[in-house]
Amino acid sequence: NKCVFFFNSDSFLNFKEFQALTRALFCNEDGKPYKVDDKRVEEMFAIFDTNKDKKIDFNEFKVCWNEWIKQILSPVSALLVIDVQNDFISGSLSLKNCAAKQDGNDIIPVVNSLLDSVPFDLVVYTYDWHPSNHVSFFENIEMRKLDKSNKVKMADAKVLDTVIFEGPPVNEQILWPAHCIQGSWGAKLHPDLKVVDKAVEIYKGVNPDVDSYSAFWDNRKMSETKLLKELRDRNITDVYVCGLAFDVCVAHTAFHAIEHGFRTTLIDDACRGVSEEGVERTVARVKQNYGVVTTSEKVYSMVLAKDRRPELGYQAALQVAAKLVH
Repeated sequence: NKCVFFFNSDSFLNFKEFQALTRALFCNEDGKPYKVDDKRVEEMFAIFDTNKDKKIDFNEFKVCWNEWIKQILSPVSALLVIDVQNDFISGSLSLKNCAAKQDGNDIIPVVNSLLDSVPFDLVVYTYDWHPSNHVSFFENIEMRKLDKSNKVKMADAKVLDTVIFEGPPVNEQILWPAHCIQGSWGAKLHPDLKVVDKAVEIYKGVNPDVDSYSAFWDNRKMSETKLLKELRDRNITDVYVCGLAFDVCVAHTAFHAIEHGFRTTLIDDACRGVSEEGVERTVARVKQNYGVVTTSEKVYSMVLAKDRRPELGYQAALQVAAKLVH
């Protein structure tokens, strides 16, 4: 299922021809075009019409082809499996005990099916990997001084409260039960999760004084993991995110993937969350930033570029625009 577009005899694309190109590019696995707002098509056309003469000439089309269309037709995809660890499933921070009462164990057959059936170019497993004196642990609250701005007194603090520790800089922190301590049973991947050969492993939250939800950065962006380098070294264009917890580590990883310019898809049924409100906020923010939220059954066609989503194409066009500015 490939879309092909030919220039007419005048050797440039006018807006109507570009509009026809987008209809051919953005279609589902049955070949039916997705509806794309005219204003958004105009924005994409303007990105590639760099000399603003209302047409895309041959040199401009080369940029359009190399930097945009090729990515849409031949994506290079990575699956990020976020923190499918024992403590989040049946251990000290089991999601079943959180507000949404969701069961992290439910996602394991879904993730395994994706790993068995979808030809991802790269698979990444991430781990919360905390030292025993980590700042996020409720049990460690007395190890650090609370900032004067706190509304919660140390003696009154409870699990899942948000407190502010003294700086500099001050450190706002949710107090979680001790979890995923380095080398412990709780920090291991769940034994039923399929682990593929040649996967990349990412360990986060290793600094005792800074929490780290995202697989890219700690929460203060003081340090980054090797994930961004691993993805760029492999020319990854598209990132698919799944795992635990939907509204915490999965969410922040997806947000940073978008921020770093990867076309980002969140796999809804391969995630479980802490709170229903948090899950809803995560979905809304991903969509607002031109990511996709979909189910696992749709991923195969997307990875093979048989299902080509317009929001991901628009996100990629914005990245081209950013490069052209610099």
